[in-house]
This record gives sequence, C-alpha cells and structure tokens, in this order.
Amino acid sequence: MAKRELPPREALYPVPVVLVSCSDKDARRTNIITIAWCGVISSDPPLLSVSIRPSRHSHRLITETKDFVINIPTAAMLKKVDHCGLVSGKETDKFAECSFTPLNSKKTVSRAIEECPVNIECRLKRSVSLGAHDMFIGEVVLVRVDESILGKDGAIDYKKADPIVYNQGEYWNLGNNIGRYGCSLK
Repeated sequence: MAKRELPPREALYPVPVVLVSCSDKDARRTNIITIAWCGVISSDPPLLSVSIRPSRHSHRLITETKDFVINIPTAAMLKKVDHCGLVSGKETDKFAECSFTPLNSKKTVSRAIEECPVNIECRLKRSVSLGAHDMFIGEVVLVRVDESILGKDGAIDYKKADPIVYNQGEYWNLGNNIGRYGCSLK
C-alpha cells in the first residue's frame, strides 16, 4: 500500500460535535459555542476536555465561572449547531436565535440546552494553554439523558441519539454498529 506524507495537522477523525453552554457568574447571560475539539481524558474521575481559542467569548465565560455544560445535539439540529459556531455570543443571543430552551443546571451555574438529549455538567478542574487553543478540563458532576433515547437496558441507544461527528470540515452522522469492545476475543 502506497502512503503519501502530509504536513502536520489535526488529522484525527471523526470527533464529536457538541454544543458547549456557559454563563456569566450571575447566569443572566448564557452563551453556546459549537466545539469539535472535545474528548474523554479520564474515566476515574470522569474528566472531559473542550479546547477553545482564547479570543472566543465562551473562553472568558468558562474562565470566569469555572464551569460549563457539554450538550450533545442530534443530526436533526445540524443547521442550528453550525450557526452557533459561526456567530459570536458577544453580540448574539444564540439561545433566542436558535429557539433553544435554557435548562437550569443542578450542579453548575451554566445552563444546559433542553433540546439536546444529553447534557453533561462539568466543573473546571484545570485549563492548559496549548497554542491556538486552551484545553479546559472539566470534571463531570452530573449527566442528564432524555429518556426517549434510552434503550431497554437503560443505556443510550446511539441510533436514537443520532449524534453528529466532524470529519475534516464536514459533518457526518453515525453509521451502523460494527462490533463491541472485546469482540476480538470471540
């Protein structure tokens, strides 16, 4: 198999597309930012990361309140998800523009997005400056899941959840389940 060398870049794919909501200290103003630089970095304690450019309005809000909510949207929400990544929250109320309902969080000042079937409340554990982006490491303090996407076993049914992934400038949804962890042992 012939391989071509490419210059260094963020060639990892796919990555999840999430809506990160964050508020000012009084929770009077809540913002939403679309993020594809998001991931799991520890299972015990449960830690997630989101990477945001320091110039972004959401960066300042998360730094100020020390919390954020990772909201997992559905593919049906794609146009609104994309819009939240194109306009600044300094001048725009993205909740109003996208007809999203702010959901009071239980463990964070930042509000969640009611229309997203999964809301993950995080407290900022650490911020790491990494170049173009700062990585916010959040400890998961509460997960809320819409019952309509749960399977009979009580776990998230990813077909029902219909999440969005990002592949080098393109949005995709998930295809079919092709195996489970440990399938190579059978």
